[in-house]
Amino acid sequence: QLQLVESGGGLVQPGGSLRLSCAAPNYFAIGWFRQAPGKEREGVSCIDTNGGTTTWPDSVRGRFTISRDNAENTVYLQMNSLKVEDTAVYYCAADSISCRGDFDYWGQGTQVTVSS
Repeated sequence: QLQLVESGGGLVQPGGSLRLSCAAPNYFAIGWFRQAPGKEREGVSCIDTNGGTTTWPDSVRGRFTISRDNAENTVYLQMNSLKVEDTAVYYCAADSISCRGDFDYWGQGTQVTVSS
């Protein structure tokens, strides 16, 4: 059973930055998702095994960047220019095929709070 572990969440002021990490094997596509209170979970970004990336919501394009370090078996989500509306629990998830898969494996999430 694959276990994913996220880290890097916390409290940050608007305009600040955070980098989330997800420890995950290199042979999985890894996606970042988030869920804000009272809202449905949404996809944020994904990176496949070849390093190809996808970012879904327009609201984070240009501010969030996904990357992976194969030597460290880690996927990162660099979040810059954070806004209050980015506040959510962020999850990483793994799919054995691609970023268009069902993401069968999920981490427990890390809280990101953007507040002054």
